[in-house]
Amino acid sequence: MRTYRYFLLLFWVGQPYPTLSAPLSKRTSGFPAKKRALELSGNSKNELNRSKRSWMWNQFFLLEEYTGSDYQYVGKLHSDQDRGDGSLKYILSGDGAGDLFIINENTGDIQATKRLDREEKPVYILRAQAINRRTGRPVEPESEFIIKIHDINDNEPIFTKDVYTATVPEMSDVGTFVVQVTATDADDPTYGNSAKVVYSILQGQPYFSVESETGIIKTALLNMDRENREQYQVVIQAKDMGGQMGGLSGTTTVNITLTDVNDNPPRFPQSTYQFKTPESSPPGTPIGRIKASDADVGENAEIEYSITDGEGLDMFDVITDQETQEGIITVKKLLDFEKKKVYTLKVEASNPHVEPRFLYLGPFKDSATVRIVVEDVDEPPVFSKLAYILQIREDAQINTTIGSVTAQDPDAVRNPIKYSVDRHTDMDRIFNIDSGNGSIFTSKLLDRETLLWHNITVIATEINNPKQSSRVPLYIKVLDVNDNAPEFAEFYETFVCEKAKADQLIQTLHAVDKDDPYSGHQFSFSLAPEAASGSNFTIQDNKDNTAGILTRKNGYNRHEMSTYLLPVVISDNDYPVQSSTGTVTVRVCACDHHGNMQSCHAEALIHPTGLSTGALVAILLCIVILLVTVVLFAALRRQRKKEPLIISKEDIRDNIVSYNDEGGGEEDTQAFDIGTLRNPEAIEDNKLRRDIVPEALFLPRRTPTARDNTDVRDFINQRLKENDTDPTAPPYDSLATYAYEGTGSVADSLSSLESVTTDGDQDYDYLSDWGPRFKKLADMYGGVDSDKDS
Repeated sequence: MRTYRYFLLLFWVGQPYPTLSAPLSKRTSGFPAKKRALELSGNSKNELNRSKRSWMWNQFFLLEEYTGSDYQYVGKLHSDQDRGDGSLKYILSGDGAGDLFIINENTGDIQATKRLDREEKPVYILRAQAINRRTGRPVEPESEFIIKIHDINDNEPIFTKDVYTATVPEMSDVGTFVVQVTATDADDPTYGNSAKVVYSILQGQPYFSVESETGIIKTALLNMDRENREQYQVVIQAKDMGGQMGGLSGTTTVNITLTDVNDNPPRFPQSTYQFKTPESSPPGTPIGRIKASDADVGENAEIEYSITDGEGLDMFDVITDQETQEGIITVKKLLDFEKKKVYTLKVEASNPHVEPRFLYLGPFKDSATVRIVVEDVDEPPVFSKLAYILQIREDAQINTTIGSVTAQDPDAVRNPIKYSVDRHTDMDRIFNIDSGNGSIFTSKLLDRETLLWHNITVIATEINNPKQSSRVPLYIKVLDVNDNAPEFAEFYETFVCEKAKADQLIQTLHAVDKDDPYSGHQFSFSLAPEAASGSNFTIQDNKDNTAGILTRKNGYNRHEMSTYLLPVVISDNDYPVQSSTGTVTVRVCACDHHGNMQSCHAEALIHPTGLSTGALVAILLCIVILLVTVVLFAALRRQRKKEPLIISKEDIRDNIVSYNDEGGGEEDTQAFDIGTLRNPEAIEDNKLRRDIVPEALFLPRRTPTARDNTDVRDFINQRLKENDTDPTAPPYDSLATYAYEGTGSVADSLSSLESVTTDGDQDYDYLSDWGPRFKKLADMYGGVDSDKDS
């Protein structure tokens, strides 16, 4: 429960007054009505010789972010010398006085004029004084009071970082510290729970957890392995109000990476390696490379190789390639083929950086056997081809000869050669070879559908020196024979409607054959003989390796027979002919008028009826296009109705001409009819507006022609009266220009147009003094060779 504290300010003056107390009538808006205030007043002049501070007020409080339409009421100042006759005036000064806070100088009521934000300023210090309105002198000494702004929860927690990045070793124990996130709340931490932040995890479980009060993120799952998953993204929420409902919240993202530890030993991908080297290899010659794999990274994946055992400890060495982490086998001493032809070594791979806490997983090392064959410098046999390709039918009998290979010793001695098949490439011993002449023959039956190509290796070895041998790849292709019957491509189960018509197609059949005839597959379909006579269905062979099942009668009754089993015989067209029988299951079902199945037996299958989605979309699209067309047509008609007939830049209305250049005087007669200016009676009486399409036509009104000696004022008044009473006149302001010039002016006419009808000579020399703009007029009228003189 909120607790409000109020202070009583007492001041002493020279006159003796007794002290009394009374509650104030008003207080700061928005708070409980438990607040009590004391007012000091005194009426006796004889009892005490002690004076008091004669006016006081409560300590004022305001809620921030006030959203009311009226000014927020703060409190009331009152002096006991205020008799209510308006003789006192209250003055407010200090923080925000006159701007944020205003006081009623007559009643002492204080109001806040604007919304206040506690986070900007929590306390306002003001001073109050009561003065005599008539004399302007204070009746009370100036006193200071405080307005405190109460906090509301208007600020959500904000994390110090938008994204946190952290690392934690893999295989860490549960509760291992990862990172600490921090969120701050700008609200008042001393008032309520507005600034009490509680942390929770929104994403990242069950791998991590967060302490609700401290924001410390810890591991929550045991044995998290980096080799399985390295990156984790955790979303943390900070919520104020102690995490209660209605509190404001903010989130941040924490990217956590599992760092590697040495929890994986090196492993050789194979247990035995074999290398060959000629006996003439000098020391330091690399023989081969071996590599152990390690799932760790960095220094945890570093491997050291060493020879730990074997009969070639002093003959060979192994070094580690730091870039590829491979072990390179090198010759350490000179080799002698006659002394020793094969060496066996035990090579060990180990991690130099081992973590003791993972030793329980086993030794962090592995070993492999390396077999090194020392070769004589004598050259091995050479085959006549780099590779051999042979063919044999799959129905060949055992011991059928396929072909032969040939090899010879390139050395001058021409050592005899014997042939053999590398049994690592022919584990099933399907083929054999004559060791003397190299003939290849079968030792087992073949099946093309099981294996089309057989890739074996033939070895040619010198009889006198068996170590001198060479190898050649031999590719044997098995040719197809028709030994497999065709069969259905899939299991067929279809349905027929009860109201089906005769010769109606209900299913298309497809067949496959494992064989691959040279001319391609040619299947034929037919009903089995035992079902051909009384069957309710027929088979139609489409002659394209497909067939269709057709109904033979009109109408079926699922209550009499719900399922038909239709045996179909499929035959190929190869030699020898192969055939098989497959069964098609046909169920009798109730269908709608479109032929869609609705129910079979007690099973109900619901199919969409009516229009398809594509048809509905097309109809809706047509409706939208039609509506758009109608709207555009109406808009065009409305625009055409109000469209001006004259939209050119050279718009002429009532003989008003717009020029963008300087006129040419009397010679410029193309823009308008000069005769009209001379004779106003030639103007059309019933000329309609040409800038808009007329909406209604009225009978033309004849206006009396002005007399030649009519004064200009009378002429204009007459035209104004006519336009005021004219029903066809436009309902908006317009400019009406009358091509009429009055007579009787004292200065005569100033128009150059009038000079055409004047016989008297005029002096136009002054036009030369008006500048280059009037040079044209000066040339026309200033000289003696003018058009008039000529």
